[in-house]
Amino acid sequence: MIGIIVELLLSWLILWTFDKSNLSVLGFKVTKNQSLNFIFGFLGASIFCVLYYLSYSVIADNLITVNKQFTFIQFLRSFWWVLSSVLFEELIFRGALLYILIKKFGVKYATMISAIAFGIYHWFSFGVIGNPVSMLVVFIMTGIWGLMYAFAYAKTKSLYLPIGLHLGWNLMHIAVFSKGPLGQQFLIISDKKLEGIESLIFFVLQIIALPFFTYLCLRKNKPHPDTLKQIQNSTTN
Repeated sequence: MIGIIVELLLSWLILWTFDKSNLSVLGFKVTKNQSLNFIFGFLGASIFCVLYYLSYSVIADNLITVNKQFTFIQFLRSFWWVLSSVLFEELIFRGALLYILIKKFGVKYATMISAIAFGIYHWFSFGVIGNPVSMLVVFIMTGIWGLMYAFAYAKTKSLYLPIGLHLGWNLMHIAVFSKGPLGQQFLIISDKKLEGIESLIFFVLQIIALPFFTYLCLRKNKPHPDTLKQIQNSTTN
């Protein structure tokens, strides 16, 4: 929690120093529209995660069992851990820095820079430095998802949708299907792996299914106002 508070203070300092603005530009104000964005992101990502692991388990003939030792208190602790990690990453990669980048370079280049930084960051958080193959896989996976989160912020002018998407997937992935650093959680899946074309299909689906769906839902949104200003300025010049 202290880390989140420090991030907020640093975000305010960055915004004030470089833009003479405050944290309101990150869309923290709770509105009906932003609340719906959060719910849409959370439920959408959760459903995609559940469908992914259930379909993978059916095809791989994996057994899914309920962890009877998993308690509600443990779930709350896991939820808090996931929420804290999501907020920490969102404030870094989709917070003040992305807002400044959008104003300086436009949505296209700003979201790409954010996604690249997000991918590189996960080399360290996943501990794959020194393994070229793992580094490439992690960079592609987290980079594409980082692009989705950044695009969601740019199109909605708020952190609610990217936080919802991020939290929905991570909570199901880590606290429900036990596929993260917290060990065995609510459900335990036997470890049979798919091979060949089936493995490749599920690998690609995990990377692109939710980002592609999110893109389709957001592509008709009005552009970020900073993008419109840049277009107008470039046209005038």
